[in-house]
Amino acid sequence: MARGFDERIRQQRLLHELMVGAAQRQPGKDALIVEGEAYTYAQLLDAARRLAAALRQRGVERGDRVAIYMDNTWPCVVSIYATLLAGGVFLVINPQTKGDKLEYTLRDSGAKVMLTDTHLAFVFGDVVEKMGADLKVISSGDLAKLDAGVADRVESFDTVLAEQVAADVVSGVIPSDLAALIYTSGSTGSPKGVMQTHQSMVFATHSLIEYLRLNADDRIFLALPMAFDYGLYQLLMAMALGATLVVERSFTFQGLVHKRMREERITVFPGVPTAFSMLISSHKKKPLEFPLVAAVTNTAAALPAEYIPALQEIFPNANIFKMYGLTECKRVSYLEPERVNEKPTSVGRAIPGTEVYLLSPEGEPVPPGEVGILHVRGPHVMVGYWQQPERTAKMLKPGKLPGERVLCTHDWFRMDEEGDLYFVGRSDDIIKTRGEKVSPLEVEQVVYTYGGIREAAVVGGADEVLGEAVYLYVSLESGAELTKGEIKKFCVAKLENFMVPKDVIIMDELPKTANGKIDKKQLQEMVDR
Repeated sequence: MARGFDERIRQQRLLHELMVGAAQRQPGKDALIVEGEAYTYAQLLDAARRLAAALRQRGVERGDRVAIYMDNTWPCVVSIYATLLAGGVFLVINPQTKGDKLEYTLRDSGAKVMLTDTHLAFVFGDVVEKMGADLKVISSGDLAKLDAGVADRVESFDTVLAEQVAADVVSGVIPSDLAALIYTSGSTGSPKGVMQTHQSMVFATHSLIEYLRLNADDRIFLALPMAFDYGLYQLLMAMALGATLVVERSFTFQGLVHKRMREERITVFPGVPTAFSMLISSHKKKPLEFPLVAAVTNTAAALPAEYIPALQEIFPNANIFKMYGLTECKRVSYLEPERVNEKPTSVGRAIPGTEVYLLSPEGEPVPPGEVGILHVRGPHVMVGYWQQPERTAKMLKPGKLPGERVLCTHDWFRMDEEGDLYFVGRSDDIIKTRGEKVSPLEVEQVVYTYGGIREAAVVGGADEVLGEAVYLYVSLESGAELTKGEIKKFCVAKLENFMVPKDVIIMDELPKTANGKIDKKQLQEMVDR
């Protein structure tokens, strides 16, 4: 008697299979709410299959890179899944990226196709002309707005989808093939393409879902750019769960953010410290409350302990997750929300299915309570940096098993007796002054305890006497009238002498990166002038 395999128990091994499975289970459910407009799982799968077939017709084969230079939009999401269905490797480029960096990323990745939007033509127009015929371009939006020379090189996203027949695309991709290049600038040098495979991203997606305690009924808010892996994984988790993702372009317009959260009954709110700072400032002017939110997550930079009481007022029924991660392995650790008040400065322990440990610069194990360099072991660790073997070798070190490689973060941590981690500082952030080492984070945490401080950032600057001097940049809460002298006096009272800033600079707002982090590189340049 003939026997067949029961497809219902087939493991979803590839990243796009998580979305396809959800579409097959619940085609009529809302997958996305993009700026107020709903799209079902069936619509997403159909559009992605159409675009995937179009990409194959335009030469995209297994392993080819496809660049997605778009805002958080419906075409952006379709483009991500279409690339995967076509067997390609997607890279999402932040829409704030300027011409030189866009050209560098396209050339470095060897992208065959760029999917973009016409409102970004003022940037990509010159780049497309320089790249020549090797780069095919498909753009959403009104192509009539493009200059004639550029318009001749660009196809319409809507027309491509309308004219293409949706078809199953057999790509031959296996789990150890690349799914994405995630470009990250780091602290120095040109951007690096972090190589992540299907199996690493599927693993990370499920590990995050597990410890965040998410389910298919969740409605996840996304205002972080999908070029930022923290933003991208909100999409991946939602699609894996068969949940609903509510997408906005940014946190900039607070009134719209608050309105959308209420209208769409948001249950999961991911943010970064700058977004939480804006939220808390709004709350102080007019109390906010989102009782339906069950999970609040933070990463990208340390969440000041002083923010937590206000966040507990704004989200009275939410678990607040403090986390630490880096693009090279997606996520390293999380603090269980039940312990956020018990250990407000900790970022917790390794995410499910992974291991972390601390080593001295000489490679020796570090006992609890002492500072060491964090190493990360698990299926989520990157393959390496795209075409950068020297940088890869700096980050991936020999592991516990023969032939194994683990991620050396080059970040300084300490671990307590219970195995919880405490971030001390990045190896390239540590300020050496008066023969002592100063962690910028330690100074910043103290400064945040002073009422009236909205944002704080510490950087070092060359000093003939001290070696390096400590500089503190702050912005103030609305209505606060603190002087630099008062802030420095507070630092003198609360910090060891060698940690006290040489100068305090008050700004209306601290500069930000495209991902919403405080831009310490820009502050460093200001000090060095």
